[in-house]
Amino acid sequence: MYPAEIVLPMKGEMTEGGFDELLSAESVDSALTQKGTSLVFINSVCGCAAGSARPGVLMAVHNSTKRPDHLLTSFAGFDIDAVKKIREHLLPYPPSSPAIALFKDGQLVHIIERHNIEGRPAQMIAQNLISAFEEHCN
Repeated sequence: MYPAEIVLPMKGEMTEGGFDELLSAESVDSALTQKGTSLVFINSVCGCAAGSARPGVLMAVHNSTKRPDHLLTSFAGFDIDAVKKIREHLLPYPPSSPAIALFKDGQLVHIIERHNIEGRPAQMIAQNLISAFEEHCN
C-alpha cells in the first residue's frame, strides 16, 4: 500500500475536479449499478497517470458537450478493496492502472487501459473519452 502523503494529493486532483471516491467494494457495486453513465478512473502513482491519464480525464469531462452522469475514482495500491471490485466489473480485461472505464446502465461500454495511456499525450486521452461520451452519454 502506498503512503497517504504520496497518494492524497493525487486523489485530491480528481475530487477537486468533481469525482466521487469509491472507497469500498460495496460503494463500487452500488455506484456501478446506477442508471445512466458512470466514468470510473483507477488512479495510480505512475508517471503516465500524472502526465496523461489524470489531465486527460479532467480535460475530457470539463470540455465535452456530453458528459457522464457519475464521475468516480479509486486509487490502485491504496483503495485496495474498491479497486479489486472495480476490476471484477472490468473483466475480461486484465488489471490495469491507470485505467479509465465508461459504464452505461451498469454495462462496460468503453475502456482505456494503461497500454493505451503510456506515451500518449493528455489531449489524445481526452479526445478518446470525448468520442466515447458523444456515443454513450446524454
